[in-house]
Amino acid sequence: MPPRLPSLRAHLLTLWILLLASAAATAYLLTEFYTQSAAVQVAQVELQAARACREIGDRFAFFGSGWTGSVAEPDDTLKSQLTDVVVTALASHPGVEGGIWTASAGSAAYAFPTYEGTGPKTDLPAAEIDTIRRVNAEALSAERPVATRRVSRTQTLVVQGCPLRGPIQGATAWTMARVHTDQGRAYGQLLAGFGFLAATVLGSALLLGRLLLLLGRRIARLEGQLGRETAEGDLPHLAPTGLRELDRLVEALNAAGTRLAAARHRAAEAERLAALGQLAAGIAHEIRNPLAAIRLKAENALASADPARGRAALDLVLDQVARLDRLLRDLLSLTQPRRPVPTPTDLGLLLQDCAHLHDDFARAQGAAITVAEATTERPHLDPDQIRRALDNLLLNAIQHSPAGGIVRLSGVREGDRLRIRVTDQGPGVPESLRARLFDPFVTGRPDGTGLGLAIVREIARAHGGQARLAAPPPDASGPGATFELDLPWTASQPMSCPPMSCPRMSCPPTSRPPAS
Repeated sequence: MPPRLPSLRAHLLTLWILLLASAAATAYLLTEFYTQSAAVQVAQVELQAARACREIGDRFAFFGSGWTGSVAEPDDTLKSQLTDVVVTALASHPGVEGGIWTASAGSAAYAFPTYEGTGPKTDLPAAEIDTIRRVNAEALSAERPVATRRVSRTQTLVVQGCPLRGPIQGATAWTMARVHTDQGRAYGQLLAGFGFLAATVLGSALLLGRLLLLLGRRIARLEGQLGRETAEGDLPHLAPTGLRELDRLVEALNAAGTRLAAARHRAAEAERLAALGQLAAGIAHEIRNPLAAIRLKAENALASADPARGRAALDLVLDQVARLDRLLRDLLSLTQPRRPVPTPTDLGLLLQDCAHLHDDFARAQGAAITVAEATTERPHLDPDQIRRALDNLLLNAIQHSPAGGIVRLSGVREGDRLRIRVTDQGPGVPESLRARLFDPFVTGRPDGTGLGLAIVREIARAHGGQARLAAPPPDASGPGATFELDLPWTASQPMSCPPMSCPRMSCPPTSRPPAS
């Protein structure tokens, strides 16, 4: 047996999960790539700000060369000159603004020569004054360059401070630049990557979801079509699903159903012909023997002048005619359909009546009949048909019982089933007859017709149950045979009968055993 593989739905769900995992990994890599690109930009801007700060220091040193004395607070003229120094230093550094700061007076000069606005920018950025003051104070205190960065969602602010040596007391140079992380090539690549990733993942998810939904609906529709019963019991014709792969399976199933229906029709025809042949052979055999005896006796009576022989011949003719009449009655019971009429039935009383009817015949055979067990409930049965079935079973059991044997009759409820059993203490049923025991004209007695058990089977089927050869009860004293009617406990409505079933039932008028 090949190993059990996961379903197609499981495969598609696994593919969906792998796609989501791949998308998450790709998004992570894109984010890391962008982060690294932004970090490189910030590092480049920090380097440029440091160079610009050193450039201001060099220009300031050149400007203050040859000065004697010191200046505590620069006046307006000096501030204007210092601004020219800053402008000259920052002119070759695009995007960098800066100035000169003093510990006592604050900003002594400010310039942003590469500002891309409508005019020159001369006002110190008010939002960054605290950062500028802190960086300059740290640079003055440490007597070395100090850099700081302030990161926000859309940009990174880089501020560089470096001490100045010269005639102005407590002076430091500072530079400032901005890295806009929501702009530039890396940010555009990130947005493009995320857009493409979102489109592919969303498209794939929608496609897989639609495929799963379509598959589920189409397969459910096929299951519903296959679950419907047809009048002939064949496979139903399946409608196309619209999915090419499933439609190939549908076409194969429809072709197989057509072949199966044709094979069933041929088998049914062959079975009907075989049954008809068996029935014809059995009838011919059962009629030929009485006719041969009648003919022989009639010829002997005509050839003899002895009236006694003629009388004996007439008696034998009448016996054989009675035998033929019973045979025809049994055949009519098999071929004339009749629906059972279930009514609440006293099963114990029915069993007692059937046992009492055959007491005389049982005593003549040296046997006895006992009702071992009977339910006190009232099942829904057709009493006439059940009585006819029990007549056949009891007569067979009596005829196979040894001298002193006991035939046990019982009817018990087991769950939702009613089981009526007839058990004898005879030699049992030969293995060669067990498979065909309930077929017409199958019998183990030379004088039997083989129709009694066939009638019992049709009665059980008409009630929605079955007749079978059951295992003997645990307390059985010999091999024996136990025949059982397994019937539903109650029927909501009378059961319909197919042809060759539902025999017309009545108790035999006498206890004389029919040829069965």
